Amino acid sequence: MTSTGEEQGEAGAGRDGPLWWERRRSAAWDVGLGAVSAVECGVLGVRFAHEAGIPVFAGVLFGVLVGSVLVLRQRWPIVVVLVGIAVSPAAMGFLLGVVGLYTLAASEVPRRITATLASMSLAATFVVMYMRTRAQDPDVTLTLAITLSVFVAVALTVPPVLFGLYTAARRRLMESLQERADSLERELSLLADRAEERAEWARTEERTRIAREMHDVVAHRVSLMVVHAAALQAIAAKDPVKAAKNAALVGDMGRQALTELREMLGVLRAQSPKPAAVAAPTALVGSFDDGPTLGELEALVGQSRAAGMAVELDVHGEYSAYVAEVEQTAYRVVQEALTNCHKHAAGARVVVRLAHREGEVAMQVENGPCDGQAAEPGLPSGGNGLLGMRERVLRLGGVFVSGPTDEGGFKVSAVLPGERG
Repeated sequence: MTSTGEEQGEAGAGRDGPLWWERRRSAAWDVGLGAVSAVECGVLGVRFAHEAGIPVFAGVLFGVLVGSVLVLRQRWPIVVVLVGIAVSPAAMGFLLGVVGLYTLAASEVPRRITATLASMSLAATFVVMYMRTRAQDPDVTLTLAITLSVFVAVALTVPPVLFGLYTAARRRLMESLQERADSLERELSLLADRAEERAEWARTEERTRIAREMHDVVAHRVSLMVVHAAALQAIAAKDPVKAAKNAALVGDMGRQALTELREMLGVLRAQSPKPAAVAAPTALVGSFDDGPTLGELEALVGQSRAAGMAVELDVHGEYSAYVAEVEQTAYRVVQEALTNCHKHAAGARVVVRLAHREGEVAMQVENGPCDGQAAEPGLPSGGNGLLGMRERVLRLGGVFVSGPTDEGGFKVSAVLPGERG
């Protein structure tokens, strides 16, 4: 089925018409045009009957049937035009021909077919008009007959074809604009979905980062506090001076843990008024700028020594400040590795190695086997320490390796890109 501009403009509202019509109004319009065309052809059929020498009833019936074909213009516009061309010698079907040509030009019929049928209609109208002009008035000049025939043929053919082509072009333009609007709406919806995905990813990333920070801060400080508390309990009666010293260390470590927790919570509260997708990256940068650095590594090792661990710090290369994220990640890796030594390698000798190389910084924490004499501190393990270290290092494009050693100990190694700050 072909379609013209009137019905296409209404197709979006839904189909409620009978048979091939999209809308009831289109069906009523076509039936009305068909009735008018049938009346016109029926009236002209009287003259055709006299000229053809047939009964008037037959001429009128023939005209009515021919005019009624216009009802099929939306279904078969080519048939309507062909019928109009065929009855042109009978000098009837003017409305049929004009409306048929318009419908054909406005439909989706290939343009070469439209041009061919329009040319045939133009030629048929010209020939019929010329012959009738000469037959009715033999004295009319040839020039006048040709001019009059050309004028009538062009007037009945060209305007409806051009108007139909205009209607079709306008319909295609509206469809193109509608498609573009739908495409933009889909793109906007897709962008909104992607923005939501990015926001969710940022929230998840920030939650994971906060969990790592909380784990590192709390686990290390509390582990040292537990170790000192155990030592305090063991020597409280034997060595009051050392017990007091250990008690002071426990207090200092508790205060340090609270300070770091307050700093982290302060960053979160500062970002809370902003959307999560914006707050997460800002909080991330702020926390890295305010976090620990490799310059504090000696103090970190000293805290483990004060807790009774035999730990050695071995530094190679010249230290120069790195970007904040590298500094904090390297510090947290060593801190978590020392915490694991407190948990799982009581009494073992620990070596912390740090190497500043061209374009990278490497760190390694290795403990030997337990001596079997030191009591286990009984610290709980959530199994997230190594995972958190690996996530930190890989996030910066570094390399992380951990596992048992041949001597019965355990080793944690990491290499980070050493971009200077």
